[in-house]
Amino acid sequence: MTGVYLVKKKSTLLDISVTVALLLFLTFVTYRVSVGLHYRWDWGVIPNYLLRWDEEKGRWVSNILLDGFLTTIRLSIWSILLASGIGLVMGIVRTRRRLFFRLLGRSYVELIRNIPPLVLIFIFYFFVSDQLMLLFGVEEFIRSRTDLASRWLAILVAPPERFTAFVAGVFTVALFQGAYITEIVRAGIQSIEKGQWEASAALGMSWLQQMRFIILPQAGRRVLPPLANELINTIKYSSIVSIISIQELTFQGMQIMASTQRTIEVWLTISFMYLLLCFSVSLLARRLENSMAESGV
Repeated sequence: MTGVYLVKKKSTLLDISVTVALLLFLTFVTYRVSVGLHYRWDWGVIPNYLLRWDEEKGRWVSNILLDGFLTTIRLSIWSILLASGIGLVMGIVRTRRRLFFRLLGRSYVELIRNIPPLVLIFIFYFFVSDQLMLLFGVEEFIRSRTDLASRWLAILVAPPERFTAFVAGVFTVALFQGAYITEIVRAGIQSIEKGQWEASAALGMSWLQQMRFIILPQAGRRVLPPLANELINTIKYSSIVSIISIQELTFQGMQIMASTQRTIEVWLTISFMYLLLCFSVSLLARRLENSMAESGV
């Protein structure tokens, strides 16, 4: 029986020293910005762009900065789901013996990883909006939905008038991150010992059963830390879709900065909101990893 022991780390003198040094550095930077650049801090403008009072509804509602944060969450969720699906399928394809499958997976990985995401997003934006959406009548279908359906669409995905740009952004981020997840999945599968394959084959399992019951569960535990890192990267890379006017957090931040000239306050607020979102995913992944370790999965 294999025991799993979780070691609780205690703060050392080095940890305390690094923390103090970091706080002193932040204090010094703040002082230099205030004195050296003669910058006048004004944090009072930030809450106004997070929440606003709606006279018609008689309650506080989200303003453009919080709306952008919610759009980033939706964009990240859909991108993560699509990227994980692409990475899982292409990662399995890359481990197949047939040359066609291996070439297909390798071509996808090399093509996506060696093209800048900025170029990809323009390609997909114009291709998706000008070709596919019109060809299949998606945009007309979305705009013709009832008010209730449009409201749910705005909550779960994006408002009908921004649906095309949102889908293009999701596909771009997902395909870009899917290439890296592909390599993680491939490495995880190939790290499983040959004896696991032979033993499961000796039990009469098909290839699909081997992957489902034997290989993928073991590979999933091994790839969880790097996979969590890529999921966090997916959230951060979602900011690039601001260039096609998707009103996510970065785009809204630039709009606020242009109207208020509060450059540092706005970017620090945006950084904190991204930190909050990414750190939450990091904690969730760490908790899942600890739970798998404790249960011996």
